Amino acid sequence: MTIPRIIAQKLIDQHRTLAVAESCTGGLISKTLTDIPGSSAFFVAGFVAYANSAKVNFLKVPSALIERHGAVSAPVVRAMALGARTVTGADCSVAVTGIAGPTGSTTSKPVGLVFLSVSYKRRTIVKRYVFNGTRGQVRQQAAATALEMLAACLQ
Repeated sequence: MTIPRIIAQKLIDQHRTLAVAESCTGGLISKTLTDIPGSSAFFVAGFVAYANSAKVNFLKVPSALIERHGAVSAPVVRAMALGARTVTGADCSVAVTGIAGPTGSTTSKPVGLVFLSVSYKRRTIVKRYVFNGTRGQVRQQAAATALEMLAACLQ
């Protein structure tokens, strides 16, 4: 069974719902999960919040966090995950922000830098990754890793 199907089955079995907040993956996580027939039983909403204003307005990320840490940061992805749960009422969420490239990097934030967060029950986990490859490869790796994190949290 694939990781997305494992996630779907766990959410359905546990009577839990999911919201997704994506930036650099542009909807890949949401697409992967909603490709599964019957996903309406667990999938509440997916946000593609590329602009900082979308993170603030739709996911309720405090603008001060973005100003202080930048949109690609651990505090912001954590706030995205919590915001997705709050605004949708979902039981759990997964969020991603990063620099897929080929532009947009700095010395401290290279192309491939991605922060992932899963929020479930009373905990919110944040992890930092630096993926290699083209823009598409970075996005695919980020989406796949986010799904792996979510599956692990649902165990």
